[in-house]
Amino acid sequence: MTVTEIAKLAGVSKACVSRYFNHGYVSEEKRNRIREVIQQTGYVPAKKLQTPVTEVKQTIGVIIPKINSESISRMVAGISQVLNREGYRMLLADTENNVERELQYLQSFQKDELSGVIISATIFTEKHHELLQALGVPVVVLGQNIPEYSCVYHDDYGAAYAMGERLLSLDRRHFGAILVTRQDTAAGEERYRGFTDALKSRGMDIPEGRIMYSEFSLESGHDAAEKLLSEYPDTDAIFCATDSIAIGAMQYLKGIGKRIPEDVAVTGIGHSRMTEIVSPTVTTAHLFYKTTGIEGADMLLKIIDKGIDMRNKLKMGYEVIQQESC
Repeated sequence: MTVTEIAKLAGVSKACVSRYFNHGYVSEEKRNRIREVIQQTGYVPAKKLQTPVTEVKQTIGVIIPKINSESISRMVAGISQVLNREGYRMLLADTENNVERELQYLQSFQKDELSGVIISATIFTEKHHELLQALGVPVVVLGQNIPEYSCVYHDDYGAAYAMGERLLSLDRRHFGAILVTRQDTAAGEERYRGFTDALKSRGMDIPEGRIMYSEFSLESGHDAAEKLLSEYPDTDAIFCATDSIAIGAMQYLKGIGKRIPEDVAVTGIGHSRMTEIVSPTVTTAHLFYKTTGIEGADMLLKIIDKGIDMRNKLKMGYEVIQQESC
């Protein structure tokens, strides 16, 4: 018998069998299948397969949507801090917000002997779930609350509600919003709900026509603001789903001679460094991205160490950053 044959009989990968013999993470179901095959065959592993735990090369796969995004780079910095401290290597995959590329990386990860995976994705499809399950290693999701996995995510609803309250405090009457796709549960749907619920708390609503959708970029925020003001020139308050969108919208507003916040008040979410540099500075909600990365990496390593995934959920808070745009 060989490791390859044991893996085939148990219906698992060779890497999974290797982790089993080296006391790494293996799900209870697969552990039982491997144990059963070993008992049936009387297989005894060669000593060279049983590497001391301290000598096992431990690598964590990390999938992110966009490395040049400040929020994502802050998360990666947090992940890296923990993995470096604990002697793990990081295999980083940047998908550039491309769902197909996410799936390709998940498929390629099946060939690597990973100890675990951390993933931050905008949209989770059935194919995502299928490939994550096939990896056979513990998974922690950052930025989204996905029931099937341990997660560290933000209070997107609360942050958006707070920004809505800031705009309402100025007694504005003609609201607009620039959002991201609501297929993105966190930055899309939750922030939409938070903002609109803030309006409803004051007996107000926002017509669908006053809601524009944007990519996660300055340019797209600029174009969305242009469309909004062209169709609704009376707009005097704009809620933006991200700081980048808010800054792009402000560039357009200044370009057409609008004063911020006197003519149009603007809010963002995230608290990127750019919000402190642009003029006027941007009222926003600080999200703890680096801490999210730290907590997510710590959560994953605890799962690996204990061999049990309790599918823990950790929701991070937010802090209102009052600045000049609102």
